[in-house]
Amino acid sequence: MITDLADLEIFVKVAASGNMSAAAKSLGISPAVVSKRIKRLEEQLGTRLLQRTTRQIGMTDAGKGFYDRIANILTGIEDAEQFVSGRSTEIAGNLRISAPTSFGRMHIAPHLPTFMQANPHLAIDLILSDEFTDIIAQGFDVAIRISELKDSSLVARKLVQVRRILCASPSYVGRHGAPTSIEELANHHCLMAHNGEPWRLEGPKGPLVYRPAGMLNTNSSEVIREAVIAGLGIALRSTWDIGNELQDGRLVMVMPGYEGSKNVSVSAVYPSRQHLPSKVRAFIEYLAELYGPIPYWERHSSDAGRK
Repeated sequence: MITDLADLEIFVKVAASGNMSAAAKSLGISPAVVSKRIKRLEEQLGTRLLQRTTRQIGMTDAGKGFYDRIANILTGIEDAEQFVSGRSTEIAGNLRISAPTSFGRMHIAPHLPTFMQANPHLAIDLILSDEFTDIIAQGFDVAIRISELKDSSLVARKLVQVRRILCASPSYVGRHGAPTSIEELANHHCLMAHNGEPWRLEGPKGPLVYRPAGMLNTNSSEVIREAVIAGLGIALRSTWDIGNELQDGRLVMVMPGYEGSKNVSVSAVYPSRQHLPSKVRAFIEYLAELYGPIPYWERHSSDAGRK
């Protein structure tokens, strides 16, 4: 007979992450304690739940069946405890969030005060980085990602589609003119990042791939942003990044018949759908409602700055 509910919670964390050290970190205990508690649980059940290899931990068939049932039970217990204690609407604990640097600075950080005031018992740990984040290994509850999401063991919820346009400053257009076709674009200075990825565009004749060339290369997206505003060339930018500049005229859209691939979105990524903590669910719902079907950075800039 299982005598300690905490053993079940530890098992669910390890099974969801596939990593004992990551589970231990998220629980605030040592890997040795995690290993000991898993071993005790397996002895109580009389079967092996986890299959250990040199690199990761997988579930046995018995472990998968046990996980599917226990994860939902733990969620129900958490909800029941909150209801009985009269705290069903209270979000508490520590929420560890990973987000891209610019997007996090512009569209997450400014809105945290409202979220934190609504949830005064919740502490936020917001880490901004443009490097890939292994949210399980690094102990994040949720990551905000801007990309074409690929198949993954993680769960992703699309928050808003990203709209990317070709843009330049009025001073650049005044000196060099505005291109009207892909062929003309080859005669202009294009601003791009060091990753060397081509521009994936959608135009009047469908999707196309364009490899830009220019005099400035950098590994910083924010440097590209400042360079295009300063009139150094043409860039492919997300409207969440330049909405204000389009609205006030510091940037104008060029080649409006061409935009970036529509497969890119802002998404919330988290480890497990079956045992989603209420603090993670509340944060994701907050962002989804905040951005909405038409995000606030698009509401005044969709038709602004066309050239």
